[in-house]
Amino acid sequence: MQDFYRGRRLRRSSTIREMVRETVLHPSDLIQPYFVVEHQDPEFCSPIASMPGQSQLGISALIKRVGIAFRAGLRAVILFGVPGEKDEFATEAYKEEGIIQRAVRELKENFPGLTVITDVCLCEYTSHGHCGIVQDGYVQNDPTLNYLARIALSHARAGADIIAPSDMMDGRVGWLRRSLDHEGFTDIPIMSYTVKYASAFYGPFREAAESSPSFGDRKTYQMDPANSVEALREARADIEEGADVLMVKPALPYLDVVHALAGNFDLPVAAYHVSGEYSLIKAAAAQGWIDENAAAIEALSSIKRAGASMIISYFTENVLEAL
Repeated sequence: MQDFYRGRRLRRSSTIREMVRETVLHPSDLIQPYFVVEHQDPEFCSPIASMPGQSQLGISALIKRVGIAFRAGLRAVILFGVPGEKDEFATEAYKEEGIIQRAVRELKENFPGLTVITDVCLCEYTSHGHCGIVQDGYVQNDPTLNYLARIALSHARAGADIIAPSDMMDGRVGWLRRSLDHEGFTDIPIMSYTVKYASAFYGPFREAAESSPSFGDRKTYQMDPANSVEALREARADIEEGADVLMVKPALPYLDVVHALAGNFDLPVAAYHVSGEYSLIKAAAAQGWIDENAAAIEALSSIKRAGASMIISYFTENVLEAL
């Protein structure tokens, strides 16, 4: 008989398949996002309709939920704040007693081994819902940088482990690095949303964070989904400015970009498996069309296989249980 490749030899049992598996998810790869709400009831918990399984949480409710996940292996979270009041200058975002600042302190006190990442942006805190200061109907780049620095510094003072600017203003990584260093926070890494596309997959997040723009869109500062070479330019700029981790958002439609960043630069690459990606799987699973856990693990494994060493996903809690 003619010889040919017999790949099935290494697929014949679950044990052998696991032994030769090239990509393995670990709890340390995964980061769970949480939406923390300024509310008079700290036990507040409001399910997010477009993101089944996720909720807006008061601080006490957050601590309880993180506690369950922490015991299951959770090692990192990223926090998004929903303030009680909004204005044109995102005042609540940089208050020392703001919702995120208090949440960070509570998490660090209750879970000393937990890595707490904070999203640094204006959109959840501005009355117009844009990621920067608006003048004459246009989002201003350079005036926004000072506000981002104030937010980042307030998070660092509260005890955040990693700062993650998501605004996509030009020059913000360098501005934040200088501001943090000047205040003595030289050891705090910056996880930059380096490649953030103007994506159709953010809808459920905007409901959860109450951050939809009241006019226009974010195409003047978020990237065109058709572009990939531009992603390399953004990455080079962030590296030169002092970024420690490069993030791609969303993840699955841009695995080529994740792979390109991992192959071209020597910094860790993070990928954000965003709300729309999560909700698509949830919706299909609710109809009985797919196996939710299997689809989630397959999706996250593909992100790691593409080159991401850090994955932000709303499936983190579920996948930790499966792992």
